Amino acid sequence: MYVGTLSFDLLLGDVRSLKEKRSVVRPIVAELQRRFAVSAAEVDHMNLHRRAGIGLAMVSGDAGHLTDVLDRCERLVAGRPEVELLSVRRRFHGEDD
Repeated sequence: MYVGTLSFDLLLGDVRSLKEKRSVVRPIVAELQRRFAVSAAEVDHMNLHRRAGIGLAMVSGDAGHLTDVLDRCERLVAGRPEVELLSVRRRFHGEDD
């Protein structure tokens, strides 16, 4: 069994309220969940309106498949024009951990 996680630190564009922030972050989280069958949520910077932290996790029996899905998730978030990806933290836990 392999477990992979990604943590995204995002800077949001022209967002002036927490309500506007949620309207940007929610669709990203929903698309990650829908397209890649990962668990995802907003996990950091909850009270800042121009910053967001999104975390996701996935479990797989195949390390190659897990790496591929995490790569595609990272490309999806990095390609969103309404956010700037400041950093990504990737963790990978295998059978030997």
